[in-house]
Amino acid sequence: MTVNRHPWANTLDGLYEQAWARLSRGVGDRHAPARHPTLATVSARGMPQARIVVLRAVDKQAGILRVYTDLQSAKVDDLRATPMAALLVWDSSAHLQIRLQASVTILTAADAAPLWDKMPEHARMAYGSSPPPGQPVRDALAYTKSPDPASFAVLDLHVLEMDLVHLGPDHRRARYMREDGFAGQWVAP
Repeated sequence: MTVNRHPWANTLDGLYEQAWARLSRGVGDRHAPARHPTLATVSARGMPQARIVVLRAVDKQAGILRVYTDLQSAKVDDLRATPMAALLVWDSSAHLQIRLQASVTILTAADAAPLWDKMPEHARMAYGSSPPPGQPVRDALAYTKSPDPASFAVLDLHVLEMDLVHLGPDHRRARYMREDGFAGQWVAP
């Protein structure tokens, strides 16, 4: 066996704790790889849709991650039709791939208002545009942005499964399922 410079990857518990620690770091550290994960949904046409989002909150105990979005975006339509998503983080410094499968709850209006109220004014500009995101425009800047709390949505991702791959000298992979309390199981990388 080769020496692993990431000893936390040697045990199921160590790998699991490290993944959650790196996800949590993404909330507060703008430079952390988990700050901007890739969120994937399925369109109404059955096509995969992936985009970068900003990780806003992590609750390890509840197994929930939170992102914000514009209520008018296609991802909200995707999630209303199929409330399931995948989230992907690649952390090159840790040689760690974090893949999550989650059911998604969409919070809007009064349920999202306390988070809107805490948001800095400049950040509110991301929620509310005319025409809505993804609609055709006559040229690149033919749209307006104006903060609109009615366009603000919160996506709570309830983690169902974590698939963690550590690409150290000896590759390791483990799967953790909500249904067994995230006990963890080594699987072939």
